[in-house]
Amino acid sequence: MIHSQNYIGGEWSIPTDGELIVHNPSNVKEQVGIVHLSGASEVLHAEQAARSALPGWAGLSPAKRGDTLGRLATALEANVETLATIASREMGKPISEMKGEVMRGVNLLKYYAAEGVRSHGSVIPASEAGVLQYTKRVPLGVVGIITPWNFPVAIPIWKIAPALLCGNTVVWKPAEFACLTATKMIEIFVDAGLPAGIINLVIGKGSKIGDVLLEHCNLNAISFTGSTSTGQRIAAICARRNIKYQTEMGGKNAAVVLKDADLDLAIPAILSGAFRSAGQKCTATSRIIVEREIMPSFTAALQKGMEALIMAPALDAKAYLGPVASSSQYDSVMSYVTMAREQAQVVAECKSDVADGEGYFIHPLVVSGVSSDHPLVQEEIFGPVAVVLEADNYEHAVALCNATIFGLSASVFTQDLNQGLRFLDDAEVGMVRVNQETAGVEYQAPFGGTKWSSSHTREQGQAALDFYSEVKTCAIKYS
Repeated sequence: MIHSQNYIGGEWSIPTDGELIVHNPSNVKEQVGIVHLSGASEVLHAEQAARSALPGWAGLSPAKRGDTLGRLATALEANVETLATIASREMGKPISEMKGEVMRGVNLLKYYAAEGVRSHGSVIPASEAGVLQYTKRVPLGVVGIITPWNFPVAIPIWKIAPALLCGNTVVWKPAEFACLTATKMIEIFVDAGLPAGIINLVIGKGSKIGDVLLEHCNLNAISFTGSTSTGQRIAAICARRNIKYQTEMGGKNAAVVLKDADLDLAIPAILSGAFRSAGQKCTATSRIIVEREIMPSFTAALQKGMEALIMAPALDAKAYLGPVASSSQYDSVMSYVTMAREQAQVVAECKSDVADGEGYFIHPLVVSGVSSDHPLVQEEIFGPVAVVLEADNYEHAVALCNATIFGLSASVFTQDLNQGLRFLDDAEVGMVRVNQETAGVEYQAPFGGTKWSSSHTREQGQAALDFYSEVKTCAIKYS
């Protein structure tokens, strides 16, 4: 049994405000660990610890801060198997995917470690002679990090690494169903020499400690990934308190398949986008828009592709997808499955030998025959369910793609370069791709969306450094 702990100001502690038993989503009879829950006092303590550590950490050169990130990367890489196994047992992501996610965390740390020696700022001509005028990047202060369960390693690191590099200190609250993984990751970092107070891990329910973090802590910024409704609430609180905020929220991502598409390329990419991680990605393909002319051949190829998918327990190396993460997630997704079977037409589905009742397994399903305003088309399902829409032509396909409140990711499959380039301009999303799946944006590239998918900042890459720092304009009169 694994037990979660808080790590505050360089000290481990077990909070006592309640606990949750974590069951393996692949086998609900197996208890993986116990999550010990914090109350308000632990959150306030974490903010104070981060504030106390701020001057020393911010006072280091970016190169020295980068050296620390480099040590964390080395330690994480040495523990890929251990951390991935805990995460797969805790939230059900297949072990092959989870190892890849941990390596993404390694690469993110290495990337931002190298940013410590990149030049930043600029010299600006002054109107007066004898004046040196320039800009430089300075830390924000204490940053609150709120992360989801679906990427329990990569998302925390792609927030924490740039925040630390910029000289900030962090209070991190992971999702309840990722706390065992979070505890182990901080253990790995502590063993690698993590300076006390720069990352403060607080375990607890968002409904209990989220308001304390948002309303009562002296924070300089918040970075959140999660549901749109929660993101909207966080944005409102931060705007009222004049706290800089970043919210990455939902998606209803479309894969557009034009009549000249190479289906041997398109089908595997669509299946991967829709069903890897059991569809539990904000960038997952949940709408498939196909030109009517090729619908029969597309449907046949899709059915064949889905027949080959392997659904299995998360620690099975052959698993294409595993279970969804929890009983509440299972109930939510199954409500859409029931809706799909009652109100739509089944296009293709995956059967498997996984026994019902052993875990939170949901068979991948693709349906059609609903209007573009149907809940299956408009609402984020966050599970292995996708809907096909027929389009008359390119223009109709783009209109269907853009007919959503979300704007995170989209892709088009075509062999016509002109159509591909048009789509890059026409799709109303933050991330758009040609002949690639909607998920899988690289760590060195900006990540984020438009509309209700994002607060319009970007994570990852150089863009993350803009969020976690402020620009200070300096002028020196020297003659």
